[in-house]
Amino acid sequence: MAPPPTLPPARPHSLAEDGYAIAIGCAFIAMGLMLLKAANLVTGGMAGIALLLSYLIPWSPAVLFILINIPFFLFAGRAMGLAFGLKTLFANVAIMGVGVAMPTALQIAKVNPVFAALFGGSIIGFGILAIARHGAGVGGVGVVALILQRSRGWNAGRTQLICDSLILIASLPVLTTGQFWLSVLSAIAMDAVLMVNHRPGRYIGH
Repeated sequence: MAPPPTLPPARPHSLAEDGYAIAIGCAFIAMGLMLLKAANLVTGGMAGIALLLSYLIPWSPAVLFILINIPFFLFAGRAMGLAFGLKTLFANVAIMGVGVAMPTALQIAKVNPVFAALFGGSIIGFGILAIARHGAGVGGVGVVALILQRSRGWNAGRTQLICDSLILIASLPVLTTGQFWLSVLSAIAMDAVLMVNHRPGRYIGH
């Protein structure tokens, strides 16, 4: 049996590659928030908390997203390093900027709630994945999940799924029964992306 081919050593991403990937990830998250908001749904993570608050406070979920993440910026820098903390701050500012600007370029008049749950949750997951693969986080639950994965080897998706369950339970007084179960579906779609694609040792480009 022939030995497996030797892979070249991993080459770290350049600063330009990091910036580009983080920008794309932020756009995905902002789009996912917009879809879920249009369907009156929530999801897991800080995105879910921001959406939940947006039904109680007349503010954009993207603005709420960065506000509730402020306490986590210092924590991220201390736990994961200054570069990670700065990239995380940049990602959150970008999510807010794109989220505020997006309605001027795109208006969602009607969206199927099931599509919003599946596609909105999935692209938020891919946005988080793109940001995480380039040395940053989106704050809150995502940062905690990444820290536990790096320090203890816990799967980031499973850790986030536990936290998401608590967030979804908190949404019960605000959502209808149908909206709640679709929100559960959106959280599963988001976390499935991370569980399948964000495992230690599977990615050699970072």
